[in-house]
Amino acid sequence: MTINHFPMPKETPLRRLQKPLSLLATLALLLLPVAAIAHGVSEGDQAFLEGSSGRQLLAFAYLGAKHMFTGYDHLLFLFGVVFFLYRMKDVAIYVTLFAVGHSTTLLLGVLAGFHVNPFLIDAIIGLSVVYKALDNLGAFRRWFGVQPNSKVAVLVFGLFHGMGLATKLQDFSLSSDGLVANMIAFNVGVEIGQLLALAAILIVMGFWRRSPLFARQAFGANTVLMSAGFLLIGYQLTGYFVS
Repeated sequence: MTINHFPMPKETPLRRLQKPLSLLATLALLLLPVAAIAHGVSEGDQAFLEGSSGRQLLAFAYLGAKHMFTGYDHLLFLFGVVFFLYRMKDVAIYVTLFAVGHSTTLLLGVLAGFHVNPFLIDAIIGLSVVYKALDNLGAFRRWFGVQPNSKVAVLVFGLFHGMGLATKLQDFSLSSDGLVANMIAFNVGVEIGQLLALAAILIVMGFWRRSPLFARQAFGANTVLMSAGFLLIGYQLTGYFVS
């Protein structure tokens, strides 16, 4: 299956793009504080997680779904993944690959205690957003004459997205009583939240694609996506070097 890409403009003078790109970069900057705390857990949720003992399946499933709705880095990446996917079969394949990767490292990180630096993981998550935006713009084929395997990339980046959440849960003192069941429920909640968020994204995309302006606006949208990813990378790398 070949994904459509938006061709990057070849003849448009750079000065004609300066104003819209500046506006897009400003919007991405406004989104950065939200994206930068995308894996954050509220104090109330933290207190519940640390105070829970035994199986709390529904509560952990709810918290997992809540995380996905506030996990803007996940949603930005998914937005990029489905941007040029028009068939539900293709959407299902890519979302399943992302879910497999995300679930694997989330469970592995928490249950097996596999720990990595959270700043570096979140920087890679920002890189995943940049990658998908560039992929949608056809940059890799244009610049290097090659097209990365999109399915493999989504699966691999899914692994990093899952580890990003795992690093936050590892900071909490979670009870070992019922931990396996609770983490599975949490992961199920994450995937349910992902499906609900994806449904909303696809509905909006469906209406947007019917607009005659979609082809032109697609370039701007992916530029915003790329800018947000770069800003997230910079934010996390700064945290890594100053912490």
